[in-house]
Amino acid sequence: MSKEVTEKSLYINRELSWINFNERVLNQALDTRVPLIEQAKFSAIFSNNLDEFFMVRVASLKSQIEAGISKKSEDGLTPKEQIVAIREKLLPLLEKQQNHYLNYLKKELKKTNVHLLKYGELNKRQKVWVKNYFKTAIFPVLTPLAVDPAHPFPFVSNLSLNIAAIIKDPDNKKNQFARVKVPQKTIDRFIQIPQDLSNELNEPIFTGVAIEEVVGFNLELLFPGMEIEEHYYFRVTRDADLELRDIEADDLMSALEEGLRKRRMGGEVVRLEVSDQMPEDIINLLLEGMDIQEKDLYKIKGLLGLDELINLSRIPLENLKYPAHQGVTHPDLKGLQLSPEEGQSSKPGEHKSIFSIIKRKDLLVHHPYDLFSTSIEEFINQAAADKRVMGIKMTLYRTSRDSPIIAALIRAAENGKQVMALVELKARFDEDNNIQWAKQLENAGVHVVYGVLGLKTHTKIALIVRKEKSRLRSYFHIGTGNYNSKTSKVYTDLGLLSSDPELGKDLIELFNYLTGCSKPQVFRKLLVAPVTLRSGIELLISREIKHAKNGNAGHIRAKMNSLVDPKIVKLLYEASEAGVKTELIVRGMCCLYPGRKKISENIRVVSIIGRFLEHSRIFWFKNNDQPEVYIGSADWMRRNLDRRIEAVTPVSDPALRRQLEDLLDVYFSDNRSAWEMKSDGSFQQLQPKDEVRCSQNQLINIWNKRAQN
Repeated sequence: MSKEVTEKSLYINRELSWINFNERVLNQALDTRVPLIEQAKFSAIFSNNLDEFFMVRVASLKSQIEAGISKKSEDGLTPKEQIVAIREKLLPLLEKQQNHYLNYLKKELKKTNVHLLKYGELNKRQKVWVKNYFKTAIFPVLTPLAVDPAHPFPFVSNLSLNIAAIIKDPDNKKNQFARVKVPQKTIDRFIQIPQDLSNELNEPIFTGVAIEEVVGFNLELLFPGMEIEEHYYFRVTRDADLELRDIEADDLMSALEEGLRKRRMGGEVVRLEVSDQMPEDIINLLLEGMDIQEKDLYKIKGLLGLDELINLSRIPLENLKYPAHQGVTHPDLKGLQLSPEEGQSSKPGEHKSIFSIIKRKDLLVHHPYDLFSTSIEEFINQAAADKRVMGIKMTLYRTSRDSPIIAALIRAAENGKQVMALVELKARFDEDNNIQWAKQLENAGVHVVYGVLGLKTHTKIALIVRKEKSRLRSYFHIGTGNYNSKTSKVYTDLGLLSSDPELGKDLIELFNYLTGCSKPQVFRKLLVAPVTLRSGIELLISREIKHAKNGNAGHIRAKMNSLVDPKIVKLLYEASEAGVKTELIVRGMCCLYPGRKKISENIRVVSIIGRFLEHSRIFWFKNNDQPEVYIGSADWMRRNLDRRIEAVTPVSDPALRRQLEDLLDVYFSDNRSAWEMKSDGSFQQLQPKDEVRCSQNQLINIWNKRAQN
């Protein structure tokens, strides 16, 4: 590897790379080819992503600065320099987002009879209704807090929307500052006004006004006898990361519950968003009152907290959304007796056990195209009811609130089966949900464990042990995504259903590692982090380098969420120098530069951003025309390779391997949802010159045709 390849200039800062990814999400909102309600949704996702970025990543950088840590990132930037670079990169994106909302989205929605009005745009009848609504539904829950020598500056909770008001005493003519917190969780962000109050010729389908404006323009009711001089809106983001790596497992739940109570209030302020019309004296009062530096101040042109635009999805205008998508049952799973939850049953004599199918051959399921309910949920449901099933073991990282999987595990325990669930309590922003599931499972008799000390369990595995003719056989699922019914409809994920004996033994040993004291050093087929995954991936890449140096065609194709690990980046540069053709689909962060002469000219990077969130991971290696392909839960990041429990499985069946190869072909041929990464690290959206090829639409069509055959 040439000396210049090791320079820091060949590694893209991960924080800035993440912002590049979120910019691609924002561009979905700005793309006029995207339906209007979906534009609002992507704008909301952009804002929600940004909230989490500040709560975790920016908060971490600020903590390093406060602790006096000046360690540079892989690209040579100090924490202070990264904070500055983040702000410079974000300001124009925030302006784009607000311009889109104010000058395009609202206007186009109005043409469809969806009116998002400012308070000043309401007619007299609407204002009367809004005032009455304020008195009955909002006023009773408000608590105005004055700031004066007797009342210190109030604590402002994380992600709360607030009003800064200047109140004048008509007797002494003195002004006073007051803060009013806007209720958010109990009342919709956009207060819907009755349609018959509109003056429009065509009666609106939806007329809404932001709740903060309803409160702001009725403040006189909160401060009787006082004059409202002015009011403005502000929003605070606080450090919400929970550092719990070193807490003993026995203390983890109580420590997390305490940590979550603190998170709801929040740690140090990492961002202050204010209306751009807010005068400097009020801004300075907020900065001083909350001990915030001006570099953490963001002036916003329009509505604060656009993450709540997601609520517009409730409006019943299907023509403003993507066409409804309903997955299909995997062809090999048709004819199964569906679980009672599905409300169906097969005719007498038609019942087929899912285990008899998996025993015969491995199955590959791809969500949301293959239904989660008739594949993975059915797998667990049948295991809960099957008298031959002796035990069920599975990992739960994120699951839905009304999870059929949890219900099945509880039924299995009630049916006398040995059931073990590893519930990862440290799944960020799902901790509270997982704590409640853990308690519910324990109360039902399920053995609940919380993982390995110091490591987050991120792997997606389920193991069923079944007694068949006086022997035990293992059936299992190894996937790329969570056991979550809700996200399975909007995340693309892959899963292997198999009874391969060697993989089964690997999983038994992995679960023993997760629940006991064993320390396996090798596995038969699985690549497991932090034991064999890093070395396994590095070996597979190095093997392609060796093939290329021996005059054979080295070739790597991979799909993942993020490519950040410096060692893997360096190894991929070496592969490119050796002549290995490397094609990568990286949805999010990518810290290498493709297409650079003598360094990475054999590397191509594509990002797919579409209606579904691309979450599956596929790793394919040509191996001198004897291809090997793997799927699993791990990205090429240090945390996945070194600090988490992950499982990546080979897909050995030739037919399933070809399915994955065909799938990669579809993704790499995309010219509608694909963004090509250029040699300077920027991304350019591909534009179809003739035939439009959108990978996700193609896959919907392929699965629909398959279902008809």
